[in-house]
Amino acid sequence: MENNIKNLVKRGSAIAKNGFRNEDDVVNKFNNWKTDEDAKKWLETMGYKMDEVERVEAVKITGSHKADVQVKIKIYLKNVIAAENISIKLVSNPSGFNQIDKRWVDKYVELWSIPKDITKALKLFTGETKPKKKGLKDSRRMFMSEMDKKIQKKIVDFFESNKFLIIADILKGRDKLAAAWMLIYIKPENLWTLLPIAVVINFYGNGKVRITREGSLKIGRITMQRKGGDGGRPTAQMLQFKINPAEIVKQIKNG
Repeated sequence: MENNIKNLVKRGSAIAKNGFRNEDDVVNKFNNWKTDEDAKKWLETMGYKMDEVERVEAVKITGSHKADVQVKIKIYLKNVIAAENISIKLVSNPSGFNQIDKRWVDKYVELWSIPKDITKALKLFTGETKPKKKGLKDSRRMFMSEMDKKIQKKIVDFFESNKFLIIADILKGRDKLAAAWMLIYIKPENLWTLLPIAVVINFYGNGKVRITREGSLKIGRITMQRKGGDGGRPTAQMLQFKINPAEIVKQIKNG
């Protein structure tokens, strides 16, 4: 699997001819595909032959979808138009983390049928439910490492049993605008990498589910934690998932 990913990273990576700042720039590059070398390489990475492409139309996707950009490709002499949905990850700090999903605990309960005892623990973890236990590191919430060992095991077992469903939902999504590709652009190196979302899911799902020393949850290479911040507003009590998008590029490219 790692060798296959390494080959895909090598095939789908290049120094950008012109840097890009946001999703709008990606849309513009695709819409100028005839002259934009990066866009041509993206289309080739997706499996299109440039001498067969007749028209390309890209639009920015708004709303709570995993894809940020949709690209429609028309092939010569064919009536069918292919649509490719792309999740864009712009990386300013290759050592930093990007939020890939955030919601209230109850939304995840609906999505994954989380049992009541684990739901209760997750709300204590985010601070949506105020803990009664004394002597906590933070009186507003409970870290998972501060919870009873029995509930810790239940949390780990639940996320382990449902790991790839959960990871697919937070990276790919399940609606008609689910992401089929992830385009990672590392700004300091002016390097882009375009990967099939299945490869991204397999990479970030690789590894056990465990409670960290800091008291959050690690799901393979994904971190689940309390959102925090937001100037103390209630939205700080949401649950969020984070990845380092540069990790899949750097770790496998460097072996």
